[in-house]
Amino acid sequence: MNCTTAEESGSELRWFKSSYSDSSNSNECVEVAITRSAVHVRDSKNVEGSRLALASVAWSHFVAFALES
Repeated sequence: MNCTTAEESGSELRWFKSSYSDSSNSNECVEVAITRSAVHVRDSKNVEGSRLALASVAWSHFVAFALES
């Protein structure tokens, strides 16, 4: 279940892409928005589509794992 507050609704989030995104193909990227309670993730090709909201600690674990790969 994904619950967001009014502050965290999709239209009010400030989305950004990683500085490591491949600029030659800008359609292959995820975008992230950070709030006090969660890190939100969406597909840059489908900005109105499904989104994930992860607890900050879960996002930290994911990033640490991705850096090891």
